This record gives sequence, C-alpha cells and structure tokens, in this order.
Amino acid sequence: MHTAYISHPACLKHDMGQDHPESPARLRAIEDRLHAAHLFDFLFHYAAPRAERGQLARVHDAAYIDAIEAASPSEGRVALDPDTLMNPHTLAAAYHAAGGAVLAVDRVMQAEVGNAFVACRPPGHHATRGQAMGFCIFNNVAVAAAHALEAHGLARVGIVDFDVHHGNGTEDIFKDDARVMLCSTFQHPFYPYCGADSSSPHIVNMPLPAGTTGKRYREAFEAEVLPRLAAFQPEMLFISAGFDGHREDDMGQFGLMEADYIWITEQVKHIAAQSAQGRIVSVLEGGYDLNSLGRSVAAHIKALAEL
Repeated sequence: MHTAYISHPACLKHDMGQDHPESPARLRAIEDRLHAAHLFDFLFHYAAPRAERGQLARVHDAAYIDAIEAASPSEGRVALDPDTLMNPHTLAAAYHAAGGAVLAVDRVMQAEVGNAFVACRPPGHHATRGQAMGFCIFNNVAVAAAHALEAHGLARVGIVDFDVHHGNGTEDIFKDDARVMLCSTFQHPFYPYCGADSSSPHIVNMPLPAGTTGKRYREAFEAEVLPRLAAFQPEMLFISAGFDGHREDDMGQFGLMEADYIWITEQVKHIAAQSAQGRIVSVLEGGYDLNSLGRSVAAHIKALAEL
C-alpha cells in the first residue's frame, strides 16, 4: 500500500507564540519520529500546493476568505479569536494546508498512491463556513471532501474525526449535505461545547466522558460508528486525525494510546476496502504532547501503509 506524505515548509513558519500549544514543533516531532522509526523513506513525498480560492469557496463564505486575507499582518501577530492568531506567514501556511489536502485527494483518486497523510498546519476541523476558531483557519478536511465530490464526481464520502474535540466546523459545513457522513468522537463536555445534541442520518456524533479508556472508546466506536459508516457505503474516506486524546496529552482527558490509533485506522481501512477501493486521506488535526504525537502519527501512518 503506497502512502503519500504531504507537507510544506510554509507550515513551519506559522507561529502563534512561544507558549502556544499549536506550534511548528509539532511537525518537526512527527518527522523526527518517522525518521527514527525508519518510515520516512518508505513514503511518497509531495509538497503541498496553495489551495485555489475556488476550492476554499466550496466550504467557506467568500466574505470570510476576504476577511482572512485582509487580516493577515505584515508584522507581529493579530488574533482571530482568543486561541487563533496570525503572523505574516500564517496565510500562506493556511493556503498550503488546504492545498495539501486537495492534492491528497487528487493523488489517491488518480491511484498514484493508495492513501495519504497530510502533515500540514494550521489544523482545520473547528473552522466553520465563516469563522476561525480553535487554532483553525481553513477547514482542510472539508475542503478535501468537497473537492472529492465536486472535482471527482463522487456521490458519498465519509469523514472520521477522532480528535478529542468535536469537529464542529466540519459539522457546520456539511450539516445539510447528505452526501457527507461525519462521524466525530469527542470528549464531552469539553471545548467547543457542542455536538452532543446534534445528529442526523449523516451526522454521527459520539460524545464520551473524560477518562474514557481505549477499551471503552473501541466499544463505543464499534457499536455506534462502524455500522453507520459501513451502511453509508462511502466512496472515499477522510480522517480528521487528532491525537490529543492520547493519555500523555494534557489537552484532553482521554486515555488512548498508539495501539488504539492503529485499531481505529484499521477499522477505517476495512470500510474503505469494502466500498471506497481503499481510498483514504488523513489530515492532521490536534495532538500537542510532542512525544506522544510523534509516536501516534508514526503508528497511524504505519497502519495506513501496511509497513
């Protein structure tokens, strides 16, 4: 199984401050671990291009894109919300992060690779149609899913979001689009304090309490997510891959470990093999403890690549 690894140097220049958990060190920790685990050289490497405005406009309001461009500072930092800041390099990083997700779709759909991991930042799943929040500016996984639908003519796609925080932005974007099934597992009550009461035939939210162990997570995922996702028969699978549910990550209070991320990846791969010709695009979201992030991403990629 050939796996693409997509990133861009611009994503290292987006810096929200020395003490901000969503830092450039996250990408360095991932690549360091991939080298240490002797995985890096087995991946197909691509540089993430800039997303085109029309690709962003499938999921974001035109006025919002304009506002983000206008907010980009020439020096210093500006705050889009209390947690989300821009420096002079952020706009480029955000465009490349979304563009990397689009490229992943193209490479997988063209069968150059079987699946892809997009190691770009800023992350995206909290960004709504018209609002930046929670470290997120453009909703990368939503841009990718919309690209699969509109540019490649797919009829149904699935998104599995295993970040410890609810993928509220992705839900906001696709809540009225039955072609997209979003399955979001998340700690509740917890930021962004929504999702527990919103569900539909194509929105599968799975709130879980603080202290959820890997065993409890797997039981709930197997009972509530997998049957719905399999019945939907997606033609492509996307993963909002947030690793902040790891027990060593103090951003959340889950007790997941590398073995749990491998298990989740294998379950998604099984569904992709059934209805989606194995096609998976995984996009980095959260994960802020650098050691557990690197190990978890390496385990996730190893499972994707069957190495």
